[in-house]
Amino acid sequence: MPALPLVHRPLPYETALQARVHEAIDLVVIHCTELPDLATAREYGERVLYPDSGTGNSGHFYIDRDGRIEQWVPLARTAHHTRGYNPRSVGIELVNTGRYPDWLAAGHQAMDEPYTDAQLERLDALLGHLCGVLPALRLIAGHEDLDTTEVEASDDPTRRVRRKRDPGPLFPWDAVLAKTSLRRWQGD
Repeated sequence: MPALPLVHRPLPYETALQARVHEAIDLVVIHCTELPDLATAREYGERVLYPDSGTGNSGHFYIDRDGRIEQWVPLARTAHHTRGYNPRSVGIELVNTGRYPDWLAAGHQAMDEPYTDAQLERLDALLGHLCGVLPALRLIAGHEDLDTTEVEASDDPTRRVRRKRDPGPLFPWDAVLAKTSLRRWQGD
């Protein structure tokens, strides 16, 4: 397999993230950034949200619309991308507007930006790479599969919306699963 073109852009707090061994990783979680571009995602990723550890929310890999892959957190560190699943998983973020900027508004739950062919081709390559370097990797899930929490809508307190909907209805699960040995999360 040819080398996967990765741009390494470690987050400022990467060494403060919990260390882990590759054998502990059995799950990939697919996300969309729900932000307008990679630069905005980087701004969010660099924010320190957990003062005790000096870390914030982030994925391991970010795939821009043109297929460029950036690695912000090494696999040997636990990124904060999915509550309850971080120590065992790799977070992959696809740049996509999702519900931006009104994530929790009941009147704005459509996720209508399609993923680009370049993103999906690089995602396939990245999944193949990860399967080759992570001996226990067997599962893949969407963030929406793992975080099913509902919260009060920001525009209507009488309605509830899903806290997380990514990667969303336009993510081509069948096509992605056809090209990987990973199996879709079923609550394992």
